[in-house]
Amino acid sequence: MRVTSLVAGLAVVLAACSGGDKGAATTADTTASATTTPAPATAGATHDVDMVMESPTAYRFVPAELTVKAGDVIRFHNKSGGPHNVAFWSDSIPSGAEAAIQIADQMAPLTSNMVTEQDGVITVTMGATAPTGDYRYTCQPHSPMGMHGKITVQ
Repeated sequence: MRVTSLVAGLAVVLAACSGGDKGAATTADTTASATTTPAPATAGATHDVDMVMESPTAYRFVPAELTVKAGDVIRFHNKSGGPHNVAFWSDSIPSGAEAAIQIADQMAPLTSNMVTEQDGVITVTMGATAPTGDYRYTCQPHSPMGMHGKITVQ
């Protein structure tokens, strides 16, 4: 234990003594860059869609239809009637689009996890390579009640 403390102490002294002011500037630069978090890269525009229960048998995405561009982000908000999720139908999206749909916190391909908490958010990004066309989706628990939507990528 004493040897470890002695070695650690010598390492600190040697580090402080070597390099003069240049070492101090490097340490300050390293500390500053370690505590500074770079701003996240923005993909494109951000769009919001609410997931709501209007009555015990009426569930909706609001808006149910949305037009976006490749690179845009869609945030689905659980407002009422959850749990909700977003599941794209593989036969109702453009050919080759599966790889371009990026769903944070996926349960399965083209399917988000369930959001149970009030105001929980599901984030979907239409990647930069998203083909133009219609992308149809549903909320799996409420699909029989007509909770469907469409995103058109232009």
